[in-house]
Amino acid sequence: MPYTVTPTALPGVLVLTPKVFGDARGFFYESFNQLDFEAATGLAGLQFVQDNHSRSAQGVLRGLHYQMPPKAQGKLVRVSHGAVFDVVVDMRRSSPTFGRWEGVELSASNCRQLWVPPGFAHGFLTLSESAEFLYKTTDYYSPAHERCLLWNDPALGIVWPLAQAGVAQPLLAAKDAAAPLLAQADGFA
Repeated sequence: MPYTVTPTALPGVLVLTPKVFGDARGFFYESFNQLDFEAATGLAGLQFVQDNHSRSAQGVLRGLHYQMPPKAQGKLVRVSHGAVFDVVVDMRRSSPTFGRWEGVELSASNCRQLWVPPGFAHGFLTLSESAEFLYKTTDYYSPAHERCLLWNDPALGIVWPLAQAGVAQPLLAAKDAAAPLLAQADGFA
């Protein structure tokens, strides 16, 4: 199997580690193969419609972002350069894990990917001098459906590794700094 799949404490959120072939010349791995992805995860029938690529400086925190129905997005995320601390938050009000978070380090060296299902907010903190972050989405970006959740909401209790990122406070976009708390944020049914 080209992927090793590790479930997280949040149902549906999966860490995928591809099989990497390396030698003195470098390495090779398939970063995505629809048939292998479906076989490894059991997620048949997903259609990825958009690929995004961002570059962030050390200490930049992007998120926590999500889109509401009918434009909710699933995301398959990975890092091609550098390292990030990647976080997902369950935004499904009917879920027993509503408001809980999971964090995992994604880096160019560990080649891990994270499957973020629709219904979860997502964000990351750049740990390295810079990081290039790639993600495939199951729906198109829709500004009218985009929502944010405050990265440091005490109700979430996310333990961001700020010291590892070399900052006391992360660098944020204005919309992320002004995002609502979980208690006021739009959630999924």
